[in-house]
Amino acid sequence: MDLYLHDGMFTVFYRRSPALRWRRYLMQLFLQFGYGMMGHSRDLIERWNGGTVILSPRDLSPEQMTRLGGQVRSLPNARVLIDPQLYMPHSDHARLRSHSYWPQEYDTATFWSGPPLQAMLAALFDANDQVGTERVILPSVFAARIDDDWFAVQEAIIEESQATHADRPRMITLALSGGALADAAQIGNLIERAEQWPIRSFYVVCEHPNGDYLVQDPNWLANVLDLIAGLKLQRSFVLLGYCTHQQLAAAAAGVDAIASGTWMNVRSFPPEKFNTAYEDEIRQRATWFYSPAALCEFKLPFLDIAQRLGVLPLLHAPADLDWEFGDPIFSGAQPSVVGFTEQAAFRHYLCCLHGQCAAADQSAFDAAADSHDQVLNAAENLLGRLAGAGVRGQQRDFGSIVDVNRAALSVLRATRGPMLRRHWNDIVGL
Repeated sequence: MDLYLHDGMFTVFYRRSPALRWRRYLMQLFLQFGYGMMGHSRDLIERWNGGTVILSPRDLSPEQMTRLGGQVRSLPNARVLIDPQLYMPHSDHARLRSHSYWPQEYDTATFWSGPPLQAMLAALFDANDQVGTERVILPSVFAARIDDDWFAVQEAIIEESQATHADRPRMITLALSGGALADAAQIGNLIERAEQWPIRSFYVVCEHPNGDYLVQDPNWLANVLDLIAGLKLQRSFVLLGYCTHQQLAAAAAGVDAIASGTWMNVRSFPPEKFNTAYEDEIRQRATWFYSPAALCEFKLPFLDIAQRLGVLPLLHAPADLDWEFGDPIFSGAQPSVVGFTEQAAFRHYLCCLHGQCAAADQSAFDAAADSHDQVLNAAENLLGRLAGAGVRGQQRDFGSIVDVNRAALSVLRATRGPMLRRHWNDIVGL
């Protein structure tokens, strides 16, 4: 059965299986565009009968961005956004600098007022018009620290866009360092300051501390959830970018959408990739298989072990999540030789995450938090059984992350729970 909902900003679609009960609200998955994702974007949006792609100027020339934007928008229920990626204005990245809005000369002291800022925003809005976005993501510099200097830049961008493009729907970017996200006081200041801003739509991108793929610091995740909850309680739309499956926890904070992609650097936010040529997606090729039940990814040789010890069927995703991309793994042949390709691995991961977002219960705050707790408990039990058979996810193992997410949920319940319970129906599904 197909279900369409409208959240006031985006049309939400998911394919509903008999096992998936009706949800009043749905957390959406947007595609975070990265290296080599043109075909993935078109194919997945078509398969899902709708969705949103966040285009990346770092990975697309202006001509490619316009062309791909048109191709995506030609699909049913499909939309595009542009992440301006002005996180490092001094960047020497050639493709970023090829876009018309990118400042060719940047002086911190003079850029954020007057003609330079006006010209940059005018060019950015024009690029959005050419691509056909319905909402403009305003640029932001990377916040190593959330302080008065950073607020001054944020508010200059907001005020100038309000003066010149008030009729255009906009989102505010919050690009935050791992250090800023480790400091609850800085996050509290940001939530308080954001309440004064005239735009109630946010694109939040968070640097993972220590370059982690799955973040080991529960304080970091607790502060991410607190930021989302604080913005939601201000009646805001919140999109959390550059996510892994660990950020499924954000459903309990009321997030409207998370975004993810193929390579590690679109499932996390390494700011350095916007500064110079950064080709980790080429150097670090490996094929990983994602098990949504275990919240864990495995290299193919460990799937061979799982097959030999009779536990491989435990990793099979439900049909409504997998869309058949993972079927070769369970064909009966040795998983590492069945031709499970990098392309299939990426699409399997994103289809599973898409389904997990739709299945996250956001009917009430306690339902959302309990739902994620249940997912964590099931994953922990399965990972224990797999570990007993020697099947582990190595650097992507979720075993140590279960308690990180539990701790962050506990903080959310204690600090924001009463207000979220009271206002949930007013803030989720904006």
